[in-house]
Amino acid sequence: SVMPGVIVDATLGGAGHASALLAERNDLAVLGIDRDAIARAAASKRLEPFGDRAHIVAGTFSTMAEMVEASSSWINGRPIVGVLMDLGVSSPQLDDETRGFSFRADAPLDMRMDMSDGPTAAEYIESVDLDTLRALLREHGEQKFANAIAKSILARQPKTTSELVVAVEAAVPMAARRRGHVATRAFQALRVAINEEDRELEEGLRSALAILAPEGVLAVIAYHSGEDRVVKEFLRTQSTGGCTCPV
Repeated sequence: SVMPGVIVDATLGGAGHASALLAERNDLAVLGIDRDAIARAAASKRLEPFGDRAHIVAGTFSTMAEMVEASSSWINGRPIVGVLMDLGVSSPQLDDETRGFSFRADAPLDMRMDMSDGPTAAEYIESVDLDTLRALLREHGEQKFANAIAKSILARQPKTTSELVVAVEAAVPMAARRRGHVATRAFQALRVAINEEDRELEEGLRSALAILAPEGVLAVIAYHSGEDRVVKEFLRTQSTGGCTCPV
């Protein structure tokens, strides 16, 4: 149960969570943060019925504390009683076939959550070295074929989602393919790398702790084991003060 006050939705997306929270409790307001301009526009429309109880800003996990400071006149002394972080890619981003997040349709290999900033996935592939790409694929669960996939991607220099799929398929024998799409891990690894999601998550967790009022609630929705491990380790360290009991 959350106290009355402001909830920071640090991954506003299409405002599904934010609208549900505002509809459920009229003593809550939501500061919505998203780096994706398309998401902010959609959220703004969806949150219109809630008027001044919703406030939307452009930012990332790592700028969360700054966004709270910049919104101080709207917050107006109310406590930050909750922070919600929904990790990974949002449904609207996956559904927009032009942005390159998904192998479901051919599109330029972009994958940037903020399309105004930073290298695309295709540009990242142009500059990354074999060791870095191989390690990245391994971090995202690609074990046996990480080296072969990395070599294939670098040799083929894919510029579209279908070219990336072809590069991965060329490196993984049919008999070795698991359930699900053969390129899932490669897509995830590239997306995480170019959006700096690992660094953003760690800085976001620290920001959340800094801005939360006493007895505030931090809720994190994670999708893969790497994120899950980082979040659990952070919460364990904060709850124990870093103290480990002897066995």
